[in-house]
Amino acid sequence: MSKVLFRNVSILDSTGADPYPGDVLVEDDRIAAVGTVDEARALHAQVVEGRGRTLMSGLCDAHTHFSWNNSADLDGLGGMPVEEHLLFSMESAKKYIDSGYTMCLGAASAKERLDVVCRDAINAGRIPGPRYLANGPEIAVTGGALIKSITKFADGPEGMRLAVRQLIDLGVDQIKLSMTGEEITGTQRAEDTYFSDEEVAAAVAEAHRRGKRVCAHARSAESVKMCLRNKVDIIYHASFTDAEGMDMLEANKDWVFVAPGINWLIATLYEAEAFGFPQEAAEAVGYKKELEVATDGLREMHRRGIKLLPGGDYGFAWTPHGTYARDLEHFVERLGFTPMEAIVSATRLGGEIMLRPDELGQVQPGYLADLLLVDGDPLEDITVLQDHDKLHAIMKDGRFHKEDSGIAPRSGLDAPAGPVTDATRRVVEARP
Repeated sequence: MSKVLFRNVSILDSTGADPYPGDVLVEDDRIAAVGTVDEARALHAQVVEGRGRTLMSGLCDAHTHFSWNNSADLDGLGGMPVEEHLLFSMESAKKYIDSGYTMCLGAASAKERLDVVCRDAINAGRIPGPRYLANGPEIAVTGGALIKSITKFADGPEGMRLAVRQLIDLGVDQIKLSMTGEEITGTQRAEDTYFSDEEVAAAVAEAHRRGKRVCAHARSAESVKMCLRNKVDIIYHASFTDAEGMDMLEANKDWVFVAPGINWLIATLYEAEAFGFPQEAAEAVGYKKELEVATDGLREMHRRGIKLLPGGDYGFAWTPHGTYARDLEHFVERLGFTPMEAIVSATRLGGEIMLRPDELGQVQPGYLADLLLVDGDPLEDITVLQDHDKLHAIMKDGRFHKEDSGIAPRSGLDAPAGPVTDATRRVVEARP
């Protein structure tokens, strides 16, 4: 049995309780004990001296695009040759776990099998990456695609059923519907809705019949209500949710998730000028209005207890891979979350959206050992999670993805039995 003891850490367990000092013992891939650890049980464990640093769950991005290739040109998402695109997607997977993200939910793939191949390679241990639920190309109706080169087209209920079946045959974990416009396209408005109720109903019914969930790009007021009427499981953006839609969200908050992708709006409005989309242009097409309306709506969703999760649309030139934890700062600074609420959203709710609420997203006995050792207190400064140098250790499945330079090789785990003393304990010193 492999054992790792995190000693003298500040345990941020994602239950909502205040952090507390203690030890955490990992045995193989599971958290075995939290708080007070019996010395006999910890015998021969590799010891990481926490020195009061924060030990918390790995993070979740609920709107992930491994294959969004940091392009400044929307059509560039589809133009990359498949061989290079697969390599880029694998590098993105590594970037997520390098950033402390151990859970990711795929929100669309730029080519049919990129997500599926990456997920399978991660699960087989062939490449590093987070736990991943894979998607395929997003489905759009004729005339409703945001980026034609990365879209699977379907029309009418029968067309939707066929498209869903074809994607399931590829091995996806969920289905993506692209129901509304996006202002940056220049032709399709965020408040437009392109799907009919009958099309959404057919797609959802077929996916659910096969045990798959459905997520949707849904910015308009009508698209949000259409999602709720037809049991779309995960709503992306929800920027223009109206009063009726807000009441429907609240009535269905036990099962629906909203991942607004708030950093996309902020970065597109204020940070895309160097890539050919200045703030004046962003305001002219409606991004300032959308950000203001979305902020008010998301604050109201939070007040009503609707499940909001961070993450979304990283992988454009102005929202580059590796900057994912900016969403947590936006949740606190813009949406009115406390730092604790933002962390719970990115951890405990992450376990829920990954369909493993009793195994992921908390530092509790029996949970999978997906852990971050953070040099700092994210409850005092949520931005510490954006600094990769402050992530002193990253663990997934009880194995270190990132170890501090002071951590010795794991060959020392098989030390001879004997009393636990300073002379015989295998102490692994992490960074002071």
